[in-house]
Amino acid sequence: MPQTSTADTLALNGGTPVASPSIPFMAPKLHPQDISAAHAVLESGMLRAHTNCAELETQFAEMSDAKFGLTCANGTCALQLAYEALLERGDEVIVPAWTYIATASMLVARGCKLVFCDSFEDTMQVDPADIEKRITPNTKAIAVTHLYGMPVDIDAIQAIAKKHNLKVIYDCAQSHLATYNGKGIGAFGDACTYSFYATKNLGTGEGGLVTVNTDELNNDIGLLRSHGESDKYLHTRIGYNYRMNDITGAIGLSRLQRLEEETNVRRAVADKYDALFADVDAVETPTRTKGGDSAWHLYSLKLNLDKVTCTRDEFIKALIAEGVPSAVHYPKSLTDQPAFADIVTDHPPVARRLATRVFSIPMHHELTDEQIQQVVDAVKKVALAHS
Repeated sequence: MPQTSTADTLALNGGTPVASPSIPFMAPKLHPQDISAAHAVLESGMLRAHTNCAELETQFAEMSDAKFGLTCANGTCALQLAYEALLERGDEVIVPAWTYIATASMLVARGCKLVFCDSFEDTMQVDPADIEKRITPNTKAIAVTHLYGMPVDIDAIQAIAKKHNLKVIYDCAQSHLATYNGKGIGAFGDACTYSFYATKNLGTGEGGLVTVNTDELNNDIGLLRSHGESDKYLHTRIGYNYRMNDITGAIGLSRLQRLEEETNVRRAVADKYDALFADVDAVETPTRTKGGDSAWHLYSLKLNLDKVTCTRDEFIKALIAEGVPSAVHYPKSLTDQPAFADIVTDHPPVARRLATRVFSIPMHHELTDEQIQQVVDAVKKVALAHS
């Protein structure tokens, strides 16, 4: 997919495109060393999954406190591989209503029955109490998203899973190097899936990865990823062609060397935003999960609709007019998406409210203090104009 401009990105994510905002919404560009790494693969002629993919798997798993990593074509494929290895057709799976569609749509692709659950209004992460309320004798698994880079309450999720003998798949597409109680999030659950889409914290254009912690699951997903092939032309099960290529692997491996430093910068930016927005009644900053250290893929504010005279969409249009790009992640709860109309049994209310309140502001490792202040000043100005 070609690299999008900031205006294109806003359009793709629910924002209103305008010409050349003065502050980049994200910073997806490659560094010279990334380009050199890709060029070396092109010169070698070894374009298929090879040493770069293998090393990316090893290093990413280690940095995430997982035992194994398996690269694949993209984050949606990562979900499909994890679901197919862990779930059977007809299994009932609890999934957040407040997440990106792939978390749920790949469960449909697996033939599972979806049960949508709600999230907390403050952290915007899945609500374990609501999960437990929705468990039935047919429930087999929980699929949970670490949304916007913030870990969920993993202890609570794992306790529920242990109590009810459920599998747990964590969608970590936005959460590279997030931690929980000092451990990488790859240490938890049955599988964790990641996206390396161009705008992710570790962006390679397209690409994905699954981490697991058992030899059996590592073997199963490895077979699924490549035509069920256990030896040359020996196919022990039906599988797919979901391999990553070594050009993508080289870019990912190169960018991985900077990811920890860039993540720490994002965390510092989030701290600055928290402090500068503390006296702005019109918005709520994202609450941190206790024990969680976010990767801050997005910094998503919630508009206090009782404090302003406009809608969220009108608010962000005014922000964009001030030169501050903004986007909506996401404009609908999944239970309001037409694709799920025939399987929805109820509408989790917090997810529906969040869809009217949430908007994201610039968050990346290249933001300057001046730009951060400019964002905050614009939010304050728009809030004052609509108070």
